[in-house]
Amino acid sequence: MRLNSGRRYARVLCEMSSIHKQPGRPYWFCAYSVHDPLTQKTQRVFRSTKSKNKRQAVEICRAWQKAAKLGRDGNLTPEAARAVIAAGVADVFAAANREALPSSAVRQWCKTWLDSKAIEIEKSTHDRYKRIMERFLSCLGAAANKNVAGLRATEIANFRDHEARKLSRGTANLSLKVLRVCLSEAVRQGLLTVNPAAGVPVLKKGEAKRRAFTIAEIKRILATCSDDVEWRGLVLFGLYLGQRLGDLARLSWRAVNIERGEIAFTARKTGRRVVLPLVKPLTDYLAALPANDDPDASIFPIASSAKRTGSLSNKFHELLVSAGLVEPRGHEKTANGRDSTRASSEISFHSLRHSAVTFLKAAGVSDALAREVVGHESASVSRHYTHLETADLRRAMRKMPDVTKR
Repeated sequence: MRLNSGRRYARVLCEMSSIHKQPGRPYWFCAYSVHDPLTQKTQRVFRSTKSKNKRQAVEICRAWQKAAKLGRDGNLTPEAARAVIAAGVADVFAAANREALPSSAVRQWCKTWLDSKAIEIEKSTHDRYKRIMERFLSCLGAAANKNVAGLRATEIANFRDHEARKLSRGTANLSLKVLRVCLSEAVRQGLLTVNPAAGVPVLKKGEAKRRAFTIAEIKRILATCSDDVEWRGLVLFGLYLGQRLGDLARLSWRAVNIERGEIAFTARKTGRRVVLPLVKPLTDYLAALPANDDPDASIFPIASSAKRTGSLSNKFHELLVSAGLVEPRGHEKTANGRDSTRASSEISFHSLRHSAVTFLKAAGVSDALAREVVGHESASVSRHYTHLETADLRRAMRKMPDVTKR
């Protein structure tokens, strides 16, 4: 009986913690037991809580003892340790403050952050962020209802890899960057102490598969859409302005200055103000369109009505198929499912940007001017070539071949 009583006393002592004050020391000290798995012995630890507040010291000491007990039982996983720390911090905070420690579920925080961004960014960008958050919450499953403070870097990395498998590495990296911004705001508001997405690296991109169109290929595309005035114009604008499909589709007549022979607009992706000369193939195209007195009328009304740029990209792919430049996309079931990553084509509407740069450089135009035309800015270009005038660009762009001529 005495032996059993001694064991019970030792076990109770092992699971107990206490706080003490030492003479001349301002802080409370915590006494708790730690089990050494190597020696299989339990020893008493005495350490400072770094707190002068007794109630705070009690909560700190309890958290240490709880973690020590989990370690002795072999249950102190990284997740358990984080849970103990989070609960301990909350208890310490509550011991010194009447208000509870700020908290939010992952799902609720994502919604809150999206709502706040709605007044700052374009609707198309907000929709893209919303789709990313929906995929993220779906990937988390039931964990989306836990406290955002419990998010781990491994969960962020799993989502990144899931995006890469289902969509593409570029999309995965974009999703990761959006999450970083979202969780960075949670840190700023005190919901997180560390951003779990900050330490998750982006995926390395493989060798770029996009290539430029040849002059012969561009002429085949123009011949294919000879009866489609809008797409003929979009192809010409894509080549001679080197801009993105979404920006071109939204162009209005207000952007055009026929007298000065210029077109000016703001690129939605970068916010960069673009002012470019209208070369002859573009002025000829615009002159052939029906007159319109409304400056806000779209140059490409059908394209501007598309809800997503992706639908326009799919339409352009169909033109490439008709021109015999790519194979049609199949809709058969595959072993990986319909959501698996689709093999990307080496040519798309974006290839017209490559073509613009290629033709300009082939004509002897400097790299800086070529970059200025298509908006591929770099630190050196921004620093050394901010004085470029439209006349400089006009002289450069006149050297590009006229694909409308036979």
